[in-house]
Amino acid sequence: MLDVSHLSKTYAAGDKALDDVSFTIPAGQVVGLIGPSGAGKSTLIRCINRLVEPSSGTISLSGTNITGMSTSELRSVRRRIGMIFQEYALVERLSVMENVLSGRLGYVSFWRSFTRHYPKADVQKAFALLDRVGLIDHASKRADALSGGQRQRVGIARALEQDPELLLIDEPTASLDPKTSRQIMRLLLEICNEQHLPAIINIHDVVLARQFTERLIGLQAGRIVFDGSPAELTESVLTRIYGEEDWTTLDQETEAA
Repeated sequence: MLDVSHLSKTYAAGDKALDDVSFTIPAGQVVGLIGPSGAGKSTLIRCINRLVEPSSGTISLSGTNITGMSTSELRSVRRRIGMIFQEYALVERLSVMENVLSGRLGYVSFWRSFTRHYPKADVQKAFALLDRVGLIDHASKRADALSGGQRQRVGIARALEQDPELLLIDEPTASLDPKTSRQIMRLLLEICNEQHLPAIINIHDVVLARQFTERLIGLQAGRIVFDGSPAELTESVLTRIYGEEDWTTLDQETEAA
């Protein structure tokens, strides 16, 4: 379970990116994080994994308060948080298998990682994950030989190789075509349900968010202005999050999807 309480972030220039943000995500729940550009979505995800230091508030993962931890303590905590990036963050010259196994870097010794000599159990798990994401036949290919959707699947497998307690997913469909986007969102939802993993998906595509997530949190100017089910995301709520617009076609797009 993830618990965020009264989280705020003010940058050195005085810009307030997050303002008293609080929410709890139980195990297995997939949450879509929506809002306009600059609303604080990426800052929130980066505060949770401590890539950005919060100004105040607390973040707890499975009962462990991860705010205020030292650099050495953070190493063990970050192993428990799987991050899936918009731009995949793969090592292009390495094989698919080697990229997936890099999810174990926080667990193995320097020499094991340097020589790429991972324990047999880690390798077996990587093969099983590649099979689960539909890439078992691509294990030996270089990452730069893959399509965008395939790269995102490698990123998912790498995050799962960590044995995470939480997934943070930053714009997983931003660079993908509509069909592949739906496949990736469906895969993420299925995996979270199978492994009872909580997840936060930062996503701009409201239609996809409504279709594939169980709960939506809407940010506006660093504050939560909506927290509810996709069915509750009405035209008035969308106006509160994004501003005035004709939202009548959104329901039609969701139904068509």
